[in-house]
Amino acid sequence: MEYIIFGLIAYLLGSIPSGVIVGKVGYNIDIREHGSGNLGATNTFRILGVKAGSIVVVSDILKGTLATLVPLFMEADVNRLIIGLFAVLGHTYPIFAKFKGGKAVATSGGILLGISPLLFIIMVLAFLVTLYISKYVSLSSMITGIVAIITSCFMRNTGLIIVTVVLTIFVFYRHKDNIKRIKNKTEPKIKWM
Repeated sequence: MEYIIFGLIAYLLGSIPSGVIVGKVGYNIDIREHGSGNLGATNTFRILGVKAGSIVVVSDILKGTLATLVPLFMEADVNRLIIGLFAVLGHTYPIFAKFKGGKAVATSGGILLGISPLLFIIMVLAFLVTLYISKYVSLSSMITGIVAIITSCFMRNTGLIIVTVVLTIFVFYRHKDNIKRIKNKTEPKIKWM
């Protein structure tokens, strides 16, 4: 029963459409009607700029983190990594945004922040270095997932390894169109770094 309750809470947290809220409240536009049509941080950065994009990425990270911390605060006997996965499902298929959400990157990172801050810091560094070199957000996201798997192996936490593998596979799946564009050299590069 606890898994159902906290899984539902995590899903609803993940379903909060940060990009839509920031776009409508701060800029009077629906981010889904511009750029890639995605409500995630990357599209927000491209359409609304660094300030709006930063707000969205932090919000999306915190959704995953809160999902893992609520059971901790409530002293629930559940696996917080599993509960966190529901936040990713919520972010990707949000009930508050017609089940069309983001690509799971920031919220996945948020889960790992709630479980292992050190792993999260390593992931952020890997993301920024790869982004600086490649200028591709999508490629940086996928490489960060691989770094997360390798790092979790060194931490010798079986549950963490399994979840990072699952999240990374999901991130790759969500970026299948980006992978095609990278191969065709049509994937847009960032201009602000």
